[in-house]
Amino acid sequence: MGFFKIINKGNGLKRLFIGGVHGNEGFTTIKSLKSIREEDVPSGCLVIYNCDKSKYISTLNHLYYESETGKEVLYLINHYKPDMYIELHCYKPENYYVLTNLDRKKKTGVPPLIELEKGVLIGSVSPLIRTTIFKKEDICITLEIPCTAPEESLEVYDNFLRVLARAKNREDLEKKARKIYPEQVDTSQKYAHEIFGDYPPF
Repeated sequence: MGFFKIINKGNGLKRLFIGGVHGNEGFTTIKSLKSIREEDVPSGCLVIYNCDKSKYISTLNHLYYESETGKEVLYLINHYKPDMYIELHCYKPENYYVLTNLDRKKKTGVPPLIELEKGVLIGSVSPLIRTTIFKKEDICITLEIPCTAPEESLEVYDNFLRVLARAKNREDLEKKARKIYPEQVDTSQKYAHEIFGDYPPF
């Protein structure tokens, strides 16, 4: 289930995409990570890593980053120092409401995830690393898909991964994302400001 690949196109945005950060999610995320092609990266570098199966610990829990997989994630971030950090996750269909519930912030301290379409959700990465490891201007996104996703959901997931891989900088990403999902971009900016202050989502 583990997978590692580097696409290096010279100077430009440094990207790190990590999938399967806990539990069995890697069995789903590896397919999408492997679908990213050399031509999807116009410049800069993309490091792709899919974690092996591990015990499920939420990334909102401090204990996650003390686990073997959590330490792997921290090592990759600290080693490659990405300007764009994307975490790929999958979720059980019965957890959709928990993840998107407007009361999620009251219960967990983080805003609800936002649906792009076809059950594909987007949000920020854990504040435990977003506000401590990354710079304000870095791009940090969590992307979720049902673990037993239909083809139409996988298509949305994979296409948005390519949007992320092709973005040359924050402004370019926001422009590309807003063309496809204008309402979702506005909502994500609102949520990000609520939880991170001046930390923007894209």
